Amino acid sequence: MNASPLRRPDPANGVPDERASKVQARRDQVLTAAVECARTAGFHAASMAQIAKAAGLSVGQIYRYFENKEEIIAALVAREAASTREALSRIDRSPGPLLDTITAHLPEEIDRCLEPGRTALRLEILAEAARNPAVAETVREADARETALSAQLMARLRRPEWSDEAFQARLEMVGLMFDGLQTLAVRRPEVDGQALTGRLEAMIGLLFAQD
Repeated sequence: MNASPLRRPDPANGVPDERASKVQARRDQVLTAAVECARTAGFHAASMAQIAKAAGLSVGQIYRYFENKEEIIAALVAREAASTREALSRIDRSPGPLLDTITAHLPEEIDRCLEPGRTALRLEILAEAARNPAVAETVREADARETALSAQLMARLRRPEWSDEAFQARLEMVGLMFDGLQTLAVRRPEVDGQALTGRLEAMIGLLFAQD
């Protein structure tokens, strides 16, 4: 009699999905703890033991989900990148002229840049990237992907007479404005985001106006 074939889990019974959901929940638990540690002590000072304690896990447990601190930071960068991709996708899917759509989304994006917790985390990641080559590579790769997506979207506003350099310079200026908002959130936490909307709208309009 032939041996019975190895029985594989049936995806329909939900077991694999349930296991994956539990793993993701545990990873999210670790990431939340890492963010807490970064905000209080900075990533450079936060150890895996401190992150494990903040997550309510043992150090051994935390290593089941992340190999090291750099991998935790990479997961946080990926999560932020996913949020950026979704924001760009919403703009891309919206009907009507692109500049009008960008203007409509500006208040939301300004609020994201001025949100204290998000700003603190991004600045901590950048600070760690300045010290840690592995984190720097992760940040640069994510930035390159985000820049490519932005260029693909904003190409709809490109003028035929603009060189690649001129178009890229305009993209960089838009990026610098939003990066500047994050440092402004630290320097002047009382800043009125609504008051900035009109200024940014005008500046973006000028950048992409015909020369």
